[in-house]
Amino acid sequence: MIVIIDYGMGNLRSVQKAFEHVGADARVTNVIGDILKADKVVLPGVGAMMPAMQKLQELALTGPIRKVIQEGKPFLGICLGLQLLFEKSSEGGFSEGLKILEGSVERFNQLKVPHMGWNQIQPRAAGSKLFAGLNSGENVYFCHSYFVVPKDVSIVAGITHYGADFVSAVARGNIWGVQFHPEKSQKVGLQILKNFVEL
Repeated sequence: MIVIIDYGMGNLRSVQKAFEHVGADARVTNVIGDILKADKVVLPGVGAMMPAMQKLQELALTGPIRKVIQEGKPFLGICLGLQLLFEKSSEGGFSEGLKILEGSVERFNQLKVPHMGWNQIQPRAAGSKLFAGLNSGENVYFCHSYFVVPKDVSIVAGITHYGADFVSAVARGNIWGVQFHPEKSQKVGLQILKNFVEL
């Protein structure tokens, strides 16, 4: 069973429907016991890091998230869910993330924000399992004003160009994260979710 964490910030139903479309048993919940029992965990999200962290803390979900990751369960962060895995964000001044991955979340400078719509992803070696069966340059759907800057370049799983190259996917061990929305990325997004289900 795949658990999609509900902390009140994200298009949860569309993520669930996309997973169901590729044959997965996906449940939306914020019940800690369900999260801890899940085979795989997904952290979606739309919005800013500070209110998202406040919600996760209010629901006592930060500990369970760290626990399932430490146990080696496949974990996927989507959009804000990817950003939350990092140490800090400059959004809204300064806010701390889950600090699971080293690095920061920065704003696009001198570019129209949000970066919204279809753009290409160039997979890197770290993302080979998540992007299996896809070609370099496939289009996926984005909607964001901030992007992750990992300290460890070896975790970079995908690159996208918007004014300059930015990191649009990461992978480390059992942790996966994408800045785009696979649930809105049609056939390519469904293939990515299918690859995650089959990890």
